[in-house]
Amino acid sequence: MIVREARLEDIPALSEVAARSYRAGFASILEPDVLATRDPAFFAERFSSSWERVLVSERQGEIAGFLLMTDGHIDMLFMDPDASGQGGGARLLEEAESRGARSLECFHDNEGARRFYERHGWRVTRAYERDFAGRRRSFVFYEKSKAS
Repeated sequence: MIVREARLEDIPALSEVAARSYRAGFASILEPDVLATRDPAFFAERFSSSWERVLVSERQGEIAGFLLMTDGHIDMLFMDPDASGQGGGARLLEEAESRGARSLECFHDNEGARRFYERHGWRVTRAYERDFAGRRRSFVFYEKSKAS
């Protein structure tokens, strides 16, 4: 897998990967009505104003995953369910760290993501609840020092 910066023409493929990944990753955490709102159109709108901050993991010319980062904070890291476990997420995380990523937020109950981040040296610095999609949700905040 290679990692590269996103291009404007990647938005449709990014949106499809995001929607599939979101449904797969959060099926046991979020309600079906919330998952239904996170369709490709939802993500296309989000990426239309943020694609320049997206890194793409590509496998054989196809987008396999992506990472969106703002000011050193990882907003999203998603891998297509069919590409999970093949190293693309680790490559995205490594590249983001080299570009200054130092924090991220994760659902408390997203055990797979939490294992992934902790395996790569990220540490929980606080746990909290906040509103998300109309309901109170539990989250954890991760940080990684430059020395890690």
